[in-house]
Formats: sequence, structure tokens, C-alpha cells
Amino acid sequence: MWILPTLVLGSASPRRKELMERAGFTFEIRPSLYDEVITGEMNAEYVVQHLAKQKNQAIPSSTNEVVVTADTVVCQGEKIFGKPKSYEDAYSMLEQLSGKRHAVYTGVSIRNHNQWVSFVVCTNVYFLSLSQAQLEWYLRKEESWDKAGGYGIQGAGALLVEKIEGDYNNVVGLPISRLTRELDTFMITPD
Repeated sequence: MWILPTLVLGSASPRRKELMERAGFTFEIRPSLYDEVITGEMNAEYVVQHLAKQKNQAIPSSTNEVVVTADTVVCQGEKIFGKPKSYEDAYSMLEQLSGKRHAVYTGVSIRNHNQWVSFVVCTNVYFLSLSQAQLEWYLRKEESWDKAGGYGIQGAGALLVEKIEGDYNNVVGLPISRLTRELDTFMITPD
């Protein structure tokens, strides 16, 4: 029989917590205090993998724990959108995404005392063309502030989206199906 050691989710995100709970995981929440910094010369895939790994390294753990961290960004062309810093910033992000395709990248880092796995999942999201009134309506919902790209697909932000290609949960913030497959390599046999 195989068992998974104690699982630690290194995130304060309520969406990641909910995805892990819905998947049936038992885990402890231990948010990372790593200060996320994105510089203009990094590509999105590198950014999310790097930040997820840095967050993971910043979380103390014991030998019987598996730590999971993640980072998500929205990318349009070469431009990376993190979390908006103001109403104006969120409006600008959504206006730039309006009527276009963008990519949502989530980097995930998993480690225990002697093993480390990192991966990136990308999902394409197609936004509807949005009027100023529609953008203002969405921003009044106050969903934008803690979400990459300034929207949450799991809430009223779903009304901004025409279609997606790829993993829906990745857009929410954690590609739970891929995470589950990767966690298989961290199973142990009891003594």
C-alpha cells in the first residue's frame, strides 16, 4: 500500500485551497512569505516556474512533508500581467485583454526532503470584446484585486470569457489534475 506523506500547501489563495479540498486532499496551509518580483526581461513560463520554486524554498518543512507551491500569471504576447495594483491598473489589464486571446501560465513546485519536481501548465483564454460599461460593471464586482490579469474565471469573470483551450482549473490558479499525477512520485510505502 502506498501513502502520501503530510501535504503542505504553500499558498494563502482561497481558490487553490478550494481546488485541493475538492480533489479530496488533506493538507496544511503554510503560506510562503517570498516577495514576488517580476522583471520585464523574463518570459512567462520562466517567471511562474521561478516564483513557484522560490516560494517553495522559503517554506520550512520537515522530512515527512511534501510542500506544494504555485504561481500564476496572464500573458498576452510578451506582456506579463500579474495582480493589479489599483482600479486603473485592473481596468487597463482588462481593456488590453478585451476581444483577444491570452495565455494563463501556472508554475507548480513540489518538494520533500530529497526530491523536487517543477512543471508549468498553459491554458489559452479568449475574451469577448468588452465595452467600457461592461469593464466598469465587472470592476464593481471587486473580483480583480488578488487575481493575475485582473479577473477570476470562477466568478463573474466567466462572463468575460468566450472560450478556453486547456485546463480550466489552471486558469483558477492550480492545475489540479497534473498536480495529482505528479504527486504520485512522492508516495511512500509504510514500514
